[in-house]
Amino acid sequence: MAKQTTQLSDTEVKNAKSRDKEYHLFDGHGLRLRIKPNGSKLWLFNYTHPLTKKRNNLGLGSYPTVSLALARKKAVSARELLAEDIDPKAHREDQIAKKAAIIEHTLINVAKDWMECKKEAVTEKHAAKTWSSLELHIFSDLGKLPISQITAPKVITILRTIEAKGHLDTVKRLCQRLNEIMVFAVNTGLIHSNPLSGIKSVFKQPKKNHLSAMQPHELPELMQAIANASIQRLTRLLLEWQLHTMTRPNEAASARWDEIDQENRLWTIPASKMKMRRAHQIPLTDETITLLEILRPISGHREYLFPAARNPKTHYSEQTANASLIRMQLKGRTTAHGFRSLASTTLNEQGFDPDVIEAALAHTDKNQVRSAYNRSVYLERRKVMMAWWSEHITQAAQGNLSLAQNNTNLRLIAN
Repeated sequence: MAKQTTQLSDTEVKNAKSRDKEYHLFDGHGLRLRIKPNGSKLWLFNYTHPLTKKRNNLGLGSYPTVSLALARKKAVSARELLAEDIDPKAHREDQIAKKAAIIEHTLINVAKDWMECKKEAVTEKHAAKTWSSLELHIFSDLGKLPISQITAPKVITILRTIEAKGHLDTVKRLCQRLNEIMVFAVNTGLIHSNPLSGIKSVFKQPKKNHLSAMQPHELPELMQAIANASIQRLTRLLLEWQLHTMTRPNEAASARWDEIDQENRLWTIPASKMKMRRAHQIPLTDETITLLEILRPISGHREYLFPAARNPKTHYSEQTANASLIRMQLKGRTTAHGFRSLASTTLNEQGFDPDVIEAALAHTDKNQVRSAYNRSVYLERRKVMMAWWSEHITQAAQGNLSLAQNNTNLRLIAN
């Protein structure tokens, strides 16, 4: 017959004295009290591991913080886990880890990890702008909240205040960025699903404001305005360079001499400067080569094609072209970025392959395999298209209004 253990009383536990060596008082069903020589008393639950069948001890806390009644309650919970073949010690460690994860994986901490991955796919400027928007609008209210506690109602409450101010584009971008963070959290196993997947539908959608751009038939007027503008010659060269190369304002303004391969007639913009972080090659036409010949005595000894006046070690601001267009009274009619729309519209009207045009504009195909194929195959076809576009520009610049046309003509006369 199994030996019956007499349960402990509160008085026995309270009056238990220390000895030269530690000893145990037994309450039965695996619960015991360990008394150490220094007088400390620790509750233990002794059990057989459900898989290894080895004896193990689970600490339940020290007396008197954990009373006899509470120790018995904890022992019951441990026995219930054992009945399900769950090791109570491993279960507790798992619960502690989960609680620690909740504290560690706050929205701002998860966002930092997301941004480290995001930086590989976007420019440094875009990454900084993205993070700044989250700091300004989101982190002050939700940044310290565990990612598992981020809910649609909490986010919507914050975004409603921004919507009320009429900043609908900001709301749209924040919805997109928060969704990316939550999807990142799902994919890294921090949460089971994205609670923000549909929040953009509850806000007013911003009207699409396309950047101002002149129409193909207005190209002669644009060239006349550039030729007659009261601007520096280097600025005029920048405008023509950007128009011929179909690049974005920042890409044109920050062009470097070491990116130019004049022998092979290619300008290679490194991935770090491109919007989608992919290197972009631009075929150089006779007209853009002429612009380089004009530029070389001006900035050939510098790092950049268009060095800034105040600090020639840096380059023109990407806003220089826009500022010049405003001085030409073209505000509302075109922007520097609108040059790309002008080129795209013209080339599409002339029947050039839309895929080739998109490749020339460095627009990324969502299909990565197709995109890589297009970049490699379309370069030769882009050379033909870019040559046509440059010639079209100079023809629109009637009366030698184009610097590229002027110097090309002079070079032909000299030959």
